This record gives sequence, C-alpha cells and structure tokens, in this order.
Amino acid sequence: MMAFIEQEANEKAEEIDAKAEEEFNIEKGRLVQQQRLKIMEYYEKKEKQVELQKKIQSSNMLNQARLKALKVREDHVRNVLEEARKRLGEVTQNTAQYREILQLLIIQGLYQLTESNITLRVRQVDLPLIESLLGPVQQQYKQKTKKDVNLKIDSDNFLSGESCGGVELLASKGRIKISNTLETRLELIAQQLIPEIRSALFGSNPNRKFND
Repeated sequence: MMAFIEQEANEKAEEIDAKAEEEFNIEKGRLVQQQRLKIMEYYEKKEKQVELQKKIQSSNMLNQARLKALKVREDHVRNVLEEARKRLGEVTQNTAQYREILQLLIIQGLYQLTESNITLRVRQVDLPLIESLLGPVQQQYKQKTKKDVNLKIDSDNFLSGESCGGVELLASKGRIKISNTLETRLELIAQQLIPEIRSALFGSNPNRKFND
C-alpha cells in the first residue's frame, strides 16, 4: 500500500512538473514574442524617424540651394542695373544730348506739377546748362499750356555729388517735389523691365504665372 501511494505521488509530481514546464514554455514564448514585437515596433519607429529626418534635411538643403540660386540671380540683375547706372554718367559727356534730356525732364515735371512757381534743384556742375534752358523751357510750357511759369534755380542746395544728373522740381515751398534725376528715371524703367531682364539673362520661367 505504501509503495502504491508513493508511486501515485511520484506520478502526480511528474504530471505537475510537466504541466508547469509546459506553462513556463508557453509563457516564455509569449513574453519573448511580446518583447520581439516591441523591439520591432521600436526599430520601425526609429526607421520612420530617420526617414523623416532625411526628408526634412533634403527639403532644407533643396530650399537653401534654391535661395542661393535666387540670390545669385538677383545679384546678377542688381549688377546689370548698377552697370547701367554707371553708364548714366556717359550721357552728360555729350552736352547737346544731355541738354535735350534736361529740357525734357524739366518739361515733364512741369506738366505733373501744374504750378506757377517752380524751384529747380540740379547738380552744381550743371548750373550753366540749366540757366541756358530757363527761357526755352518757360516758352515751351506756355505754348503747350497757355500758362506762365516762373522757374528759379536753388543756388543754395544742389543734388548729391554722386548724382549722375537730371533735376528735381519743387513747389509750394518744397512741400511738393518731383524727382526727375537720371537715377530716379532708371529706377522707374528698371521696375518695368526687370521681368524682361530676368528673361534675357536666365530664360523664361515656365512656372511663373505673373511677370510683375
């Protein structure tokens, strides 16, 4: 009887051990799989983060390259305009041509102001030329508008020594001013021609919808 009981106990213990071993292996497999999935998710997340950072970095580098290209283009356009500005000085070397230009600039300013008393501000070096134009300009203005205009040269204030030439017209004690210097006219023309300058330098942009 004792031997039988002992045998039953041993079999029961073996059965318990086997079941415990099976449950341990199942739980171990579950935990291993769970951790494996966590590790996979972690590295997938890291991989996505790396890919996102690569895209962001690539986008930033592309934008920087575009900005640099745009800056180079704008610098080139600016250099073209600066070269044009330097050549403005050549206009004054031809006295006959410059005299005609000055007369046109003054007349245009007078048409804009429509005032009877106008002060002209010019370069000091242009004083003799401007003085010789006062009579013809007043006469031309009267012929076109049937009105008299009194022109006076500002002998106390002159255009900057860096000015390439032209004239400023002042009325109402200086409260109204029209700048018809060569630099101002170049700037106005440049604003209108910049799209054409860009096209001439770099070709037309197929993505551009507007040219202003």
